[in-house]
Amino acid sequence: MKAIYFLIALLLTGTVGSAQDSNFHVYLSFGQSNMEGHAKFEARDTVGNERFQVLQSVDCPELGREAGKWYTAVPPLSRCDTGLTPTDYFGRTMIQNLPENVKVGVINVAVGGCKIELFDKENHKEYVANAPHWMLPAINKYNGNPYGHLVDLGKKAQEKGVIKGILLHQGESNTGDEQWPEKVKAVYENLLKDLNLNAKEVPLIAGEMVSEEQGGKCASMNKILAKLPQKIPNAHIVSSEGCEAVDDGLHFSAAGYRELGERYAEKMLPLLK
Repeated sequence: MKAIYFLIALLLTGTVGSAQDSNFHVYLSFGQSNMEGHAKFEARDTVGNERFQVLQSVDCPELGREAGKWYTAVPPLSRCDTGLTPTDYFGRTMIQNLPENVKVGVINVAVGGCKIELFDKENHKEYVANAPHWMLPAINKYNGNPYGHLVDLGKKAQEKGVIKGILLHQGESNTGDEQWPEKVKAVYENLLKDLNLNAKEVPLIAGEMVSEEQGGKCASMNKILAKLPQKIPNAHIVSSEGCEAVDDGLHFSAAGYRELGERYAEKMLPLLK
C-alpha cells in the first residue's frame, strides 16, 4: 500500500517519466534584426559542436530542419534565410566555459524592424494589423504571434532542459521611447509567468545598439537601455563599444556579432549558480 501511495506522489510531482536534464541549459533569445542575424556567416561559423543545440523555430526543408526539433546549432538560428546572430557566439562561448557535461540550447525568435510592441502578449494583434507589408512574411513565419511562438517553443524546451536566461537585442525601432524599459519589463514578466520561471534565477541579458563610435544611428537608445535594470532587478546590459558595425549604422558585421555574442556569455557566466 505504501508503494502505491509513493507512486501516486511521484505522478503528482511529475517526476515519473520526466526527461528534463538539469545539465541542459536553455536560453530564449528575441528581438529585431540584430538578434535575427543580419551579417552573412562564414565557413568558420558553420562548424558546430553537439554540446550547443538550437530548437528549430520554423520549418526549413532546404536546411533539413523541422520546427520544434533540436539540432546542432549552426547559423541560421532564427529563420531559414537569416544570418549570423549574437546568439551563435553566445552559445559557443558558454560551452567553452562550462563543464563538459553541460549542454547549451537556444531558441531564437526575432523580426527585423519590429518594435518591442510586437512581443506584447496582450496587444500584439494591433501592432501586426498596422505593421508594414514587408514585415509580415517574417511575422507570419511565427504564426502571426512571435511572443506566443517563443512561449510554445520554451515549453517544449522545458521537456528536455532548464531555462537559465533570456537574451534580448531590440530597441532600434523604439529609439527615443522613454517607456521602452517598462514595455520590456511587461514582456519579461509575461515570459516568467507563462513559463513558470523565477525572476531571481532567470536574468535578462540585453545588448546595446551599435555604438556612437561605430557610427550608430540609434546609439542614443543606449541611454534608455541603461535604465532597464531600474525596472528589472535581474537585467544586465551588454556593451557594444568596439563591436564592428557595417555602413548602415544599424547593424553589426560578422566580427561585431561574434564579439557581441561573446560579451553576452561573459555577462551570463558569473550569474550561473
